[in-house]
Amino acid sequence: MYKGETPLISIITLNYNQTDITCAFLESTRSLLYPNYEILVCDMASEIDPTQQITRGNYPYTRVLRSKKNLGFAGGNNWGMRQAKGEFFFIVNNDTEVTPDLLNKLIKPFYEQDDIGVTCPKIKYYSNPNIIQYAGFNPMNVYTGRTTSIGSMEEDHGQYDQSRPTSAAHGCAMLVKKEILERVGMFAEKFFLYYEEWDWSARITRANYKIWYTADAEIYHKESLTVGKTNPIKVYYHTRNRILYMRRNSNHFQFGVFTLVFAFFVVPKTVVTFFFRKEFLQLRYFLKGILWNLRSTSHSTI
Repeated sequence: MYKGETPLISIITLNYNQTDITCAFLESTRSLLYPNYEILVCDMASEIDPTQQITRGNYPYTRVLRSKKNLGFAGGNNWGMRQAKGEFFFIVNNDTEVTPDLLNKLIKPFYEQDDIGVTCPKIKYYSNPNIIQYAGFNPMNVYTGRTTSIGSMEEDHGQYDQSRPTSAAHGCAMLVKKEILERVGMFAEKFFLYYEEWDWSARITRANYKIWYTADAEIYHKESLTVGKTNPIKVYYHTRNRILYMRRNSNHFQFGVFTLVFAFFVVPKTVVTFFFRKEFLQLRYFLKGILWNLRSTSHSTI
């Protein structure tokens, strides 16, 4: 399909009050060997306009786009893709650093199999570069709305050096061909933050495309710089969107079992845990995430 060509890849990364981190990412892109790309830094209404600082860095092929409001991960990346010119979109976190041959290796499977819709690299931790974060995903449990990352927290001894289809793309780094947007659509913006890549992955695989783990492509992730692990906002969106994902992607029986598991196991355990830790704000946001689903439709126009 792309034989003998180097199609334009649009690198899309979001910035929200983290211009120094974004500039470190952009600095790492100077090493990219792929000859045909553009970079769109999509700023989600940061308190300080990052344009001047990024422009001073003189990063190649880079444009800064300023949104008037924070559109979240889903909406922000959709906004960027609408303004991108590429035949492929590389959606990547700003708290990562790329390796020189990353794009070359991620695009290669598209030349070899027409039914591949998305490729993802092996993701490792920047602070401990031989520890794996992602080498593909295990299938989503249709009764709990939970999954696990293959290889998570394992030392890399080459045990995941075989490329293969995987259950879902990782929102940290994914290369998507434009055809997916035309056939499947974009991220469901209703998710805003978290679970949006799982919802998109489910729709992509239902359209008979493969999501491909590309073992020899690597990226380094600084992890949790945007939202802290005990941040109430993270609790809210994880809770809200776990339920929303199941509402959108499970059948009646699966959702019925999920509801029972969530109501009789997840809720009591979580309430007790937050209460005894005196994390009352987190408890409030956990309950708020549940209530949102009782008041909102699961459908999305995107």
